[in-house]
Amino acid sequence: MRITEHFVESGGWFIHLKQSWAPEHLDRTLRPLVIIPGYGMNSFIFGFHPQGTSMARCLAEAGFEVWSVNMRGQGPSRPMNGRVIEPSLEAYATVDLVNAIEFILAETACETNRVDLIGASLGGSVVYAYLALHHEQNKVGSVVTIGGPLRWVVVHPMLKVAFASPAIAGMVRFPYTQMLARHAFPLLSRIPGVLSLYMNAKHLDLSHAQDLTKTVDNLHGSINRDLAFWMQNTDLVVAGGNITEALVKVRHPLMVILGNKDGIVPPETALAALDAWGGEDKTSINVGTPDDWYAHADLFVGNEAPQRVFTPIADWLLARQT
Repeated sequence: MRITEHFVESGGWFIHLKQSWAPEHLDRTLRPLVIIPGYGMNSFIFGFHPQGTSMARCLAEAGFEVWSVNMRGQGPSRPMNGRVIEPSLEAYATVDLVNAIEFILAETACETNRVDLIGASLGGSVVYAYLALHHEQNKVGSVVTIGGPLRWVVVHPMLKVAFASPAIAGMVRFPYTQMLARHAFPLLSRIPGVLSLYMNAKHLDLSHAQDLTKTVDNLHGSINRDLAFWMQNTDLVVAGGNITEALVKVRHPLMVILGNKDGIVPPETALAALDAWGGEDKTSINVGTPDDWYAHADLFVGNEAPQRVFTPIADWLLARQT
């Protein structure tokens, strides 16, 4: 698989884009895929899997050109001129994703003028906001979200406490997330329940714990504040608009993927998008059973994620290339 990296000017930042493709499989008639990471994530998670077949590789081998985006404050993205402009959900949806799509359509090897969007976790929420705010004019074909919240129908009690006050949440900046993860992930083999809110240790190959730490990213106070306001209001409001209400005008095909015991984004919260969506072509995959439950991270780096998540995404998108 071949990879090219790009830095794109975006509202005072250079956001980072990674372009991946498999030359022997690439079908230039397919729409390029754009993957957006979520809260405390970066795009490393899309190109890594403990047992080898990452999301990017699976999709590339299905014929797609795959782009992953690190928005401002994520991964290698960096501020221009050393001046940090705080990230926000509004900037992600109205500036960074807009600029990323424009750049991708200008640089893609594919013979198309549209992209398909895959939003991971909070990246799914950014996709919802982008489409709601640009429903009259966008260059999007189909949409996939993986553990993406829209309406906080259910909030885990621990998250309720953490985000109870927007003012306090906004003061919390945690630049040591990867360092904490380096200590937490090895504990999973000895105390499987330590991170059960986020992952089911039974689904993870912990022999690559050090690589797993690279999938997490630093937490920003400005995003924490946005999340706290959102959880208080239940509905996502961006740029003064209620995103839940505005999605009735969005008609793109939609696939929602969720973990049946996701503590970060509970099933009811992830599925709210189906009720709000204006299009008729919409479906969901609820991954896991009562005895073999799936949490948030399992959808990306779980041992069976290639079979239970990545391949169904590829098949669904391939069936909608019209």
